[in-house]
Amino acid sequence: MPACIAKARSLIQNHMVQYRGARLDLSFAALSDATRRGILEQLGRADASITDLAERFAMSLTGMKKHVRVLEEAGLVATKKVGRVRTCKLGPRQLQEETAWLERHRATWAARFDDLDKVVAEMKQRETTHGRKK
Repeated sequence: MPACIAKARSLIQNHMVQYRGARLDLSFAALSDATRRGILEQLGRADASITDLAERFAMSLTGMKKHVRVLEEAGLVATKKVGRVRTCKLGPRQLQEETAWLERHRATWAARFDDLDKVVAEMKQRETTHGRKK
């Protein structure tokens, strides 16, 4: 493979990794706040205006707009302005990448805990077989 093609492929792959990482960062930052998670739960039931969301969460319109903007930047919420009302709905992203990332790490931790369980069981077996040392 010519060097220029290999370099181009490397740059494309590096960009994809950085982009994917940036998307994960935006998603997890958006999901790190309890109010934003609550907004997503609310929008999962029905679309709502920013005013309705602000009232439901007992916060100012400015505060709610900031939360919605963070969710929108992460692709988790989409808004549409009709007249003076901005309506929010769940965005196009369905968190597949985030779920896959969490699952990979959950599997790693589960394997580590399984290994720890085996070590503890072996230690208990040795104590039972050989008795405790005093």
